[in-house]
Amino acid sequence: MEQEKIHNGCNKDVNHDCKDPFDFAISSIANIFSSVCEQDTDNSAIDTTIEEEEVRKEYDEWMLAVQYLTSKITPSNDCYEEHATNPVLDEPVKEFGDELLNISVIDEEAECDRAKDVKELEQLLSNDPLSFSMDIQAHMAVVETNVALKPSYVVYLGAHSHGSQVSLTDLDRARDTHYDFLGSCLGSKDKAKDAIFYSYTRHINGFAAILEDEEAIRLAKNPKVASVFLNRGRKLHTTRSWDFMGLENNGVIPSGSIWKKARFGENIIIGNLDTGVWPESKSFSDEGMGPIPSKWKGVCQNGADASFHCNRKLVGARYFNKGYASIVGHLNSSYDSPRDHEGHGSHTLSTAGGNFVSDANVFGYGNGTAKGGSPNARVAAYKVCFPPVNGNECFDADILAAFDMAIQDGVDVLSVSLGGDAVPFFNDSVAIGSFHAVKHGIAVVCSAGNSGPEDGTVSNVAAWQITVGASTMDRQFPSYAILGNKMRFKGESLSFKALPRNKFFPIMSSLEAKAAHADPTDAQLCKAGSLDRVKAKGKILVCLRGDNARVDKGQEAALAGAVGMVLANNELSGNEIIADPHVFPATHITYSDGLAVFRYLNSTKTPVAYITHPSTQLDTKPAPFMAAFSSKGPNTITPEILKPDITAPGVSIIAAYTESQGPTNQDFDKRRVQYNCVSGTSMSCPHVSGIVGLLKTLHPDWSPAAIRSAIMTTARTRDNEVKPMTNASHLKATPFSYGAGHVQPNRAMDPGLVYDLKTTDYLDLMCALGYTKSQIEKFSETPYKCPTKNISLTDFNYPSITVPNLNGSITVTRTVKNVGSPATYMAQVFKLAGVSVVVRPKTLTFNKIGEEKSFKVILKSKKGSVANDYVFGQLKWSDGKHYVRSPIVVKTI
Repeated sequence: MEQEKIHNGCNKDVNHDCKDPFDFAISSIANIFSSVCEQDTDNSAIDTTIEEEEVRKEYDEWMLAVQYLTSKITPSNDCYEEHATNPVLDEPVKEFGDELLNISVIDEEAECDRAKDVKELEQLLSNDPLSFSMDIQAHMAVVETNVALKPSYVVYLGAHSHGSQVSLTDLDRARDTHYDFLGSCLGSKDKAKDAIFYSYTRHINGFAAILEDEEAIRLAKNPKVASVFLNRGRKLHTTRSWDFMGLENNGVIPSGSIWKKARFGENIIIGNLDTGVWPESKSFSDEGMGPIPSKWKGVCQNGADASFHCNRKLVGARYFNKGYASIVGHLNSSYDSPRDHEGHGSHTLSTAGGNFVSDANVFGYGNGTAKGGSPNARVAAYKVCFPPVNGNECFDADILAAFDMAIQDGVDVLSVSLGGDAVPFFNDSVAIGSFHAVKHGIAVVCSAGNSGPEDGTVSNVAAWQITVGASTMDRQFPSYAILGNKMRFKGESLSFKALPRNKFFPIMSSLEAKAAHADPTDAQLCKAGSLDRVKAKGKILVCLRGDNARVDKGQEAALAGAVGMVLANNELSGNEIIADPHVFPATHITYSDGLAVFRYLNSTKTPVAYITHPSTQLDTKPAPFMAAFSSKGPNTITPEILKPDITAPGVSIIAAYTESQGPTNQDFDKRRVQYNCVSGTSMSCPHVSGIVGLLKTLHPDWSPAAIRSAIMTTARTRDNEVKPMTNASHLKATPFSYGAGHVQPNRAMDPGLVYDLKTTDYLDLMCALGYTKSQIEKFSETPYKCPTKNISLTDFNYPSITVPNLNGSITVTRTVKNVGSPATYMAQVFKLAGVSVVVRPKTLTFNKIGEEKSFKVILKSKKGSVANDYVFGQLKWSDGKHYVRSPIVVKTI
């Protein structure tokens, strides 16, 4: 029996056939190694995983001892008839050295007392020097990991036609149909039952199954199949923000606030697909709430967690982990719960629909009243994300299952703060699930992603989704770096600890504190094991942003004996600074300020500095500006559809959190908080979800497209200094960053005109994209025929106009619907460089609500215009009261 080796502990499957009772200990160690291969992202407060090199070095001595004992309980020639290579070590065990381990090296002829060794190993595992992170706990929870797992696939068949009332008989019939269909491919129905782990039976038609690649290829060729795609992984993409957006003013809610008019989103049901929820948070208390709305059909699936309870606020919770298990192996019961052990899901759900909670803060910073966008809404959690595997927390099979159930449960809004690389819609679980939700009148709000500032990085780009970028607001947590030459640099921090007052400390670049055998780049980035304790002791270290998590840099500097850290941005991050709950005095400064600090270090022999304790500062300017991490357009799947659609606050957002993790989500952080300050498009997305809830309360007859249009056409593109919004490098931002602009909830409730869309419009879009009639009919569940007239993607009735390949001239058509009082609107165009724009007609008169009028926009490239370069402008319709704005994006060829 051969066991596969784990080279450096990374990304290797372990044989599953071994039934030896001690194999669990071996596979557990293999999984520890597998877990430490997850790489951290720079944005630690956004989506933080454990960085491989740091974990390996932190656990060095402890792990060596574990490795040694593991090698002893591994089957060997001396103890077993069968042969096996060591599953953990490539080198002979003796090479680790008995002095370091303080354990005698195994004698090849010694008696094999495996029971004793396993007991010693278990004791060692239970007394590790640093408590495991959720990543490692996740792998330790896998009870069978000794087999190279077959790949899992999603087989998408389209939509069901159950009708409005779905019976248990309908569900059973659909499931049996899936077994029959796959059985015809695999050779028997029993094989199909063994292979299928999800059967999507409610609104989404399809299944997820363990399949060989050849079997998946055969299925994809079947005419009944819309698409077959791998069960891929996806990444997880406040007290002040609502004040910043005008819903309140220093705690006072104005009479014109959408909150008052929409009754704070009363009885709207907002669901999120995320890491679950911490139900004990005050943000989800049902104090003062009335009965659960009768439209709610969901349940509280607490699974193995008897302490998990829903209520009249948190009306439902479910978990979906079969797709995750198909990747990592069978899970133990600790995974059978919607409880949030990461914090991300609680944060996003409370931002969308959390209660008013006074005295919410992070270590005293940002103290105020936490609340969601629709604070009187009911909320439901759909847990689809778990500890990361190769950097991915959420898997397609689980995501589709959650969408299918959420539609059935009766949610009004779905908030989805996760995503991956943009892929064709029929291979995109979020796009597929979103389409089925929108078809049932459910608005789906998605995060744009955290892969900026590069162009073409935006995810969740389907035309039926509302895609949200991230920008700042007018609150900061300033912490100054003061140099010996009296220069002061404003940074941000949430450090709880403070330096002694009136005492300067030596300051040096972390590169100067490089350990003898460390890589210079690692030292600059303050990576684990890269710093010399003698050199760093008593100093303030200047570390560069990038690669590993920001809070990890501070931890490494602290472990090396430094008294503080100045974290300087790299050029890509520009002037975007983020307040993090560092474990010791630290501040995060801009790229330009970082250059000045390095100039000071190079100009004096004895540089000194001081870091001030953070404070909370409001009404800061300029705000908003775009976060550097926020993913940008153009849309790589359908360039004619501008993405993102909108931007909202996503930097340093305070909201509810888990109490099973520290605020940094790192092993070393033993602190616990009820509210945490986090950044990312994951945080901006639920702001818009909450606003959508308010709009659905006010306008229950509006379609998801009309709601998106209202949000987009009323957005602003100027900051609180009435200047054009900028990016993190202080350069003028474009619609590729902010879409239509920054959301303005109070204006969105009365947009005047909307660009509406129906399901058939989305089907026509797919036809224009080249999808087959068969595929589209499966998507729609009804007979469909592409229009006889060729469809132009530029004519899709979106609230923005994008022409990615203007060659000469083009005429674009749009239709607007009046949702206000009778009025006459006049068109105004803000010029595009090198492109002439003519609107016909220039005026539109509406006599009643619901009336629709069409117009044409003629774009023509001017002589001498720069080819292959995007230019940006704006079309505005106004009746003197309403201002209906649409960005225009054009690239000439």
